[in-house]
Amino acid sequence: MPIDGRAGETGSFHCQNQRIAKAMYLLSTSAETASASKYLQQLCKHFAHKVPANWTPETGTVDFPFGSCRMEARDGMLTILCETPSRENLPRLKGVIDDHLERFAWREQLKLTWQESLQPQASAPVRQRIPRS
Repeated sequence: MPIDGRAGETGSFHCQNQRIAKAMYLLSTSAETASASKYLQQLCKHFAHKVPANWTPETGTVDFPFGSCRMEARDGMLTILCETPSRENLPRLKGVIDDHLERFAWREQLKLTWQESLQPQASAPVRQRIPRS
């Protein structure tokens, strides 16, 4: 069968760039706390011992092998957005953040409520052969 998927046709072909959509699974949560910046920095600094992490007092990113998390501390609110290409990784992302934040914020007993969503995202261009007219 020819590359373009049409059996029995011959002719000349040209290439066309095309993007293939790839879905990303998202988890998001936020917690009201006067210590938002402190917890953001603690989380990022702790995770940096094992995985890539970058942070300032206001923002942070952590790149786990199973997904990534972005954090923001603003106006007494800690906001966390995690993403992964595999739905199976959502409980693991949620669990690692919940477990560590629970330990760091034990005085406040923060309880996170997570929201899941699916976001389509374009991947790198893919070259496709198209028959010339």
